Amino acid sequence: MRIPVLARSAAILSGAVLLLAGCAAAPEKSADSASDFCARMVTNSGGLQDKSFNQSSWAGLQKAEKTVGLDAKVLVSTSEADLEPNVQQAADSGCGFVLTVGYELTPATLAAAKANPKTDFALVDDTAEAKNLKPIVFDTAQAAYLAGYLAAGVSKTGIVGTFGGGNQPPVTLFMDGFVDGVAHYNEVHGTAVKALGWDKTKQDGSFTGDFEDTNKGLALAQNFIDLGADVILPVAGQVGEGAAAAALAAKNVSIIWVDSDGYDTLSPEYRPILLTSVLKNTSDAVVTIAGEAKKKTFTNTPYVGTLANNGVGIAPFHDLASSVSADLSAEIDDLKAKIIAGDITVSSPSAPKK
Repeated sequence: MRIPVLARSAAILSGAVLLLAGCAAAPEKSADSASDFCARMVTNSGGLQDKSFNQSSWAGLQKAEKTVGLDAKVLVSTSEADLEPNVQQAADSGCGFVLTVGYELTPATLAAAKANPKTDFALVDDTAEAKNLKPIVFDTAQAAYLAGYLAAGVSKTGIVGTFGGGNQPPVTLFMDGFVDGVAHYNEVHGTAVKALGWDKTKQDGSFTGDFEDTNKGLALAQNFIDLGADVILPVAGQVGEGAAAAALAAKNVSIIWVDSDGYDTLSPEYRPILLTSVLKNTSDAVVTIAGEAKKKTFTNTPYVGTLANNGVGIAPFHDLASSVSADLSAEIDDLKAKIIAGDITVSSPSAPKK
């Protein structure tokens, strides 16, 4: 999910790791590193501090720098115009591994992979086919199903809601799982908890139209709150912070974050209203795949994060743990086990192929 762009300037991020602004002059064909293996990452226009997959992907590559032994640098795209040039710059670096983040980068990544067959490429949150290109995708519907069941179980009003930044598969995958989890809770408990914001059958619902304007998130969440919703799942990057602000002001309303654990990445002021987060374990996937690239065991077989391989999950309940009964927590653990075992199938037209 995208958030406002970072400044077009270079800055030192961590130790000797260099942050390269979009559209800088392409370097010469050189590893340019004390290590014998280097990697480059290209963000979408959300920037590194997006509290989402750019941030977690970069954390993974930084971890790989220490544990795998490679030189990692990142090129930050500050607008859509930067995407293709930054991918080209990464490919021209001479590095053995290039990681791109977000579906917006798919065309440029695919083109670069085909033009540079000796370089290993990985693409986060979308799929594309090339002999040297590995998709990194996540079946977030599985984890969102647990979150929907949780939301229905803790709701006092019998109304919950979800909205997205845009009607795109990586977004609606969360929403499909969420409303199905609510429906399953109703089936098990004979309740009628209502989920606002998404019609799975029609594949349509409530969207802000971008991933940047927090005021839109605040307004849409406030509309849900006015309709009685007391648990809201925003799938909209920084826009979700507007929903968190509305929940904080309303009181007795909680938020479920996505991608990363919002308890750690959001402002501490939102901790009292954060019920859980639907997680993508992007960081660990990046470490593993970067290591495979260095060891020359890289393949183009897609990495699909699931509950079974800990690629997705839900975060602890943190400050709201007291609002989740022991029985409800046990039911969620049982649901997770049944999904992993195949006894419950979580489906979505946006689900990645396993």
